[in-house]
Amino acid sequence: MNRFVYPVLSRRSQGVSIGVNLNPDKVCNFDCVYCQVDRMTSSETRFVEMGQLLTELDEMLGLVVSGQLFRTKQFSVVPPPLQRLNDIAFSGDGEPTTYKNFDEIIQSCAALKQKHGLDSVKMVLITNASMFHRDHVQRGLEIMDANQGEIWAKLDAGSEEYYRLIERTSIPFQRVLDNIEQAASIRPIVIQSLFMKVNDQGPADNELEMFCQRLSHIRQQGGEISLVQIYTIARLPAESYVTPLADSEVDRIVELVTSKTGIQSVGYYGYSS
Repeated sequence: MNRFVYPVLSRRSQGVSIGVNLNPDKVCNFDCVYCQVDRMTSSETRFVEMGQLLTELDEMLGLVVSGQLFRTKQFSVVPPPLQRLNDIAFSGDGEPTTYKNFDEIIQSCAALKQKHGLDSVKMVLITNASMFHRDHVQRGLEIMDANQGEIWAKLDAGSEEYYRLIERTSIPFQRVLDNIEQAASIRPIVIQSLFMKVNDQGPADNELEMFCQRLSHIRQQGGEISLVQIYTIARLPAESYVTPLADSEVDRIVELVTSKTGIQSVGYYGYSS
């Protein structure tokens, strides 16, 4: 019955992640070709009811802390090593930093985390980095920094042309690059990069080279990247012409990023197309 808070077994966090959806209206400032959210249909929930969201999060944290979550039908089969809460993740059906009360909700969620004695549990922001320059977002990031926060910033392209093809947004590529660079100069960040086939064509070699150059430039400017996550499509996207890369191609990109940038990289495979 929850509308804003949901538990998932996350392949990237290697444990349970509690998702917080700040975009129930499915409005996003990107329209990525690989997104599984169908933006042609409207959502029943049109705005965030903060009181309801916090109640749902409070109850969900209680279920995890007590172990009750792992006695439910869906989570009873989770292997014991993965029966742990890794993070509270702000993601959902759109870009979470577009939420006008972003800093306020981060503060309230951090308080609930402390209430349940979960000081070591991370708060993860899964973001396209398009709004980091806004004051309310910067305040929210500072609150995250004080509460085991971690930024997972999207960077799916090396060139402006490929960025336009994949992200389908009016936001300039340079704005995203500048925001990532600025955020990485303050705290270590994780880069999350999704590569795929578009009309049966994966990213060209020169595109991957430019992608590596972008990562290297961030580091040269004093930014710290703790990890690069290279992944491909694991859920059916709304666009049928977008399909996952083969496992071997994911491995090749991971090796390329590691060798070209020296940054630790890890790959995540997709579904069988």
